[in-house]
Amino acid sequence: MPEIRAVIFDFFGTLTRSVSRGPHHRVVARILGCDLNAMISVLDGSFYPRASGSLGTAWEQLRWVAERAGGHPDVHDVRAAVHTRIWALHKDTELRAEAVPMLTALRGVGLRTAVVSDCTHELPALLPRLPVAPLLDACVFSVEVGMCKPDPAIYAEACRRLDVHPQECLYVGDGGSHELTGAEEVGMTAVRLAAPDLAGHLTFGADRDWTGPTVTSLLEVPRFVARAPALV
Repeated sequence: MPEIRAVIFDFFGTLTRSVSRGPHHRVVARILGCDLNAMISVLDGSFYPRASGSLGTAWEQLRWVAERAGGHPDVHDVRAAVHTRIWALHKDTELRAEAVPMLTALRGVGLRTAVVSDCTHELPALLPRLPVAPLLDACVFSVEVGMCKPDPAIYAEACRRLDVHPQECLYVGDGGSHELTGAEEVGMTAVRLAAPDLAGHLTFGADRDWTGPTVTSLLEVPRFVARAPALV
């Protein structure tokens, strides 16, 4: 079995704690001139088209969502809503306390690290501001590459950027988007993070039948790596 040379993480619910839509999304709905519940219904129903980039830019996506939720925003409203969505996501996102020490330790023993995330335009705008950003060798965002997990091509893109083979990768995720099954099918070693806080996590396409390795904390990840790092 090839030595693990890279560890690839999902972002939401893996490097972060459980995510749910907080009160700041009310501001987005108000700017767009639509009902909050109607907006959330449209957001949920269109996650994969939006995350694959097929609905266009951040501006185009929010205008599309607003119109289907009963709003008729003008160009200035939509631009304001784009910035507010990023702010709302930031408020909803809390990195796990062990995320930075874990990534630091992995890189300290020469392992490469990456994020592969099914996401819309907000995460590429937000992630560079977070403490994990300088600890990642690559970030593959579905909205930028035009595909979502478990498409084999999204894992291949991560391997290309990391300059590794799939068999040399450990993939860690909470199981959304059938990501674990997808990672395993391309030859990666996949591990599910089943942290207690994920019971209320907002997720789509969950890998509910996963029977592979499971951990309850990122602190357990090193046991799957031959060059087990010392956490700092």
